[in-house]
Amino acid sequence: MLRKTKNILKKILKCFLVVIVASIIFLSGIYLAVSNKTISLLAEKESLYLGVLTGKYQKVDGKWAQNIDFDYYWKVWDIIKNSYVNKDEISDKEMFYGSLDGLVSSLNDPYSEFMDPQENKLFTEDMAGSFEGIGAELGIRDNLLTVISPIDGAPAQKAGIMAGDKILEINGENTQNMDINEAVGKIKGDKGTEVVLSIFRNGFEDIKKISIIRDTIIVKSLTYEKLDNNIFLISINSFNDDTQTLFLQAVKEVQTVKPKGIIIDLRNNPGGYLETAVAMLGEWVNGEVAVIEKFSTGDTTEYKANGLNSLKDYPTVVLINGGSASASEILAGALKDYGKATIMGEESYGKGSVQIVENLSDGSAVKVTVAKWLTPYGQSINETGITPDKEVELTYEDYESGRDPQLDEAKNFFK
Repeated sequence: MLRKTKNILKKILKCFLVVIVASIIFLSGIYLAVSNKTISLLAEKESLYLGVLTGKYQKVDGKWAQNIDFDYYWKVWDIIKNSYVNKDEISDKEMFYGSLDGLVSSLNDPYSEFMDPQENKLFTEDMAGSFEGIGAELGIRDNLLTVISPIDGAPAQKAGIMAGDKILEINGENTQNMDINEAVGKIKGDKGTEVVLSIFRNGFEDIKKISIIRDTIIVKSLTYEKLDNNIFLISINSFNDDTQTLFLQAVKEVQTVKPKGIIIDLRNNPGGYLETAVAMLGEWVNGEVAVIEKFSTGDTTEYKANGLNSLKDYPTVVLINGGSASASEILAGALKDYGKATIMGEESYGKGSVQIVENLSDGSAVKVTVAKWLTPYGQSINETGITPDKEVELTYEDYESGRDPQLDEAKNFFK
């Protein structure tokens, strides 16, 4: 009986062991299968992640798709290095900077640009208010190199260059496929040297060649004076490093003179620092929205003006023309929206976009458009510009004869 019982227990134990071993094998199979699947998924995610990092993948309709292969960049690089007829005349750095310039140019945005170290240096000098050249702000409009505004008293203005002029040639070289940096580099130069611009202007029957002798351009961004009949004129050429300080000096002078009215001349003002325009508005409408920044996502940021309302009780006329752009349009547009000024002259340029400048460690920089500007009441500035309350034209004949009907009309406003 005891032996029989032992045999039965042995058989049960064997069966139990067989079941345990079978279970272990079965569960191990499941684990290995799951593990293999997990490894596969991780490998797939790793590959996708690396693809995203290297730019080979992008999301299309919610799915990841292979779209870009950077190998082609290096293949083109090698083709140029090995096959270009003048390959010894171009450096690797020139090729590299050229490719970065092309990358930014693909945006088809005239205000976004890559600047190599030399171009970035010139840009910084412009904002500081001192450089050598002809003294004119340039832009691209309708795919043509265009004068946004000549600087008052600079060689360009003295030679007869006007806002809106199309520059078709620089020293005989066609500007059709020339980007803004290249054009500026060719027009700027040492003091005393000559540059010849081929100009076309509405009203011209033919292209006109204008010779300009370059000079050192030291731009005082703001001037002010008391005119006849107790009218105070503040002329703002740009919104640069010194503008806000000079404007506050002008405000103090206004409070001393106590004029019957103020004329803010923003004609041929290409813009500059947004913060300066916003701060200046605070002398008319403290605490109010100066401009709205609208991003591609639809998100908006409001910039509010903070000042002392020192000019709120003075009737104000703002003069603008086709050379008034960017920050000057922000100031004019806000004063118009709030009814704090009467806008006179001609429609402004229409540069209502926001650029940031990212300086790179080698001295180069990228300037890229990140948003658009709207006036406080939501009017888009970009491409449409600011429309005057009263249109007053200044013709080339007026300019040639020294007449200024726009300023005259502003003075008459206060009679």
